[in-house]
Amino acid sequence: MRKISLIIFNVFLIFSCVQKQEKGIISDKLSAEEKQDSANIKKLFDSALTEGKSYEWLRDLTQNIGGRLSGSLEAQKAVEWGEKLMKEVGLDSVWLQPVMVPHWVRGEKEIANYKVNGIEKNVPICALGFSIATTSEGILAEVIELKSLEEAKALGSKMKGKIVFFNRPFDNTLIQTFKAYGGCVDQRVNGAAICGQFGAKGVIVRSMTNSIDDFPHTGTMLYGNLPAEKYIPTAAISSKAAEILSTDLKENPNLQFYFKQSCENLPDAPSFNVIGEIKGSKTPENIFVVGGHLDSWDLGEGAHDDGTGIVQSLEVAYLFKKNNIRPKNTLRVVFFMNEENGTRGAKKYAELAKLNKENHIAGLESDSGGHTPRGFSIDANDANTTLLQSWRKLLSPYGLHDIDKGGSGADISPLKGESVTLVGYKPDSQRYFDYHHTSRDTFDKVHKRELELGSASMAGIIYLMDKYLYTDTPVKP
Repeated sequence: MRKISLIIFNVFLIFSCVQKQEKGIISDKLSAEEKQDSANIKKLFDSALTEGKSYEWLRDLTQNIGGRLSGSLEAQKAVEWGEKLMKEVGLDSVWLQPVMVPHWVRGEKEIANYKVNGIEKNVPICALGFSIATTSEGILAEVIELKSLEEAKALGSKMKGKIVFFNRPFDNTLIQTFKAYGGCVDQRVNGAAICGQFGAKGVIVRSMTNSIDDFPHTGTMLYGNLPAEKYIPTAAISSKAAEILSTDLKENPNLQFYFKQSCENLPDAPSFNVIGEIKGSKTPENIFVVGGHLDSWDLGEGAHDDGTGIVQSLEVAYLFKKNNIRPKNTLRVVFFMNEENGTRGAKKYAELAKLNKENHIAGLESDSGGHTPRGFSIDANDANTTLLQSWRKLLSPYGLHDIDKGGSGADISPLKGESVTLVGYKPDSQRYFDYHHTSRDTFDKVHKRELELGSASMAGIIYLMDKYLYTDTPVKP
């Protein structure tokens, strides 16, 4: 009987602890100020999970506009959509910031194939952004398989007249998949710049993904300092096709690969960053930016990259207004244009901020997808990094354990400075590169609750930063 009573008591004790955590009462060791912060953060999460708008905003963006490549009609529609939505949320002011952006178009669907033992194998392929087209007949040539840019440089003129196939896969032992991406993406970005020097006929690259599938991943490539006459067409093939081609090359080293694409670089086009803000109640001259990028690649709907970041950023402001939280500093929401192939929007924003002598003290970017929240990466001085890390006990009940030094994001990084605290929102990354830059990046791949948890996570850390972060020596709560 005593054993049963003890078990019941222990169960009750565990249940009570869980209930306390659910109610935002994290620990009896919290100060009165921290308990107030905990309660306010809980309100932000409650509002996001019961009255959030982000999922329906994302549905509208992806289903009624779709992919939004810079310079396209869809990108312009997205600008108009963003401006209208910010006004509907009731931000104090909303405006458009002009910026000229690259205008690359894909053209007709790409074609690729090769023959082995008289049998033709079709290859899923897509042109890379900024690549030139092949001739109208396409190109046909023998293939040289390489694993690195160093191998290409060493090969030199031996690649003349050949199609160079870069086939370095992700390092799947890396838990952080963005590190795996960073370890491979140089072959996509710079492969043509190197191979074009030595007269290669074209470049194909294995898609940037952990998975083995039939969905090719697009992305930016650059020609560097190559003269235009040495530009060569460049494309990505699916990871599954790369595996098969590699095997076939071992058995048939002289096989010829064919591909055709009709992409084109057009003159720069006018576009806009979309900006809205809630004016600060005490120090409005201090600006906190929260944002993501409005443009996307054209193959899918730009859902995870970066529709989720856009709607989460605006929902931060919505949650503040919903809970009657008036930020001390000005909270500025920015939908940046042209992150995917130029970061012109980010550069223009930072340029005008400097020109107008604006005092940006912090920024938060969401551009890693809409999966389950894990934490934040911090690009700041040591004092402010320590300050943000001290909030783990307030944020950990929501799964936000990873609060570490690191990068922030491509669009806010031009604001970097010794007294500026930049933060990147970090959701779980394990599925992100299944969809990144592909036709699979669609609305149905986004989970409503995960998206809303992300909005609340961002609102929570912005709430703390706004309350405790200063341009001079920060004061801990």
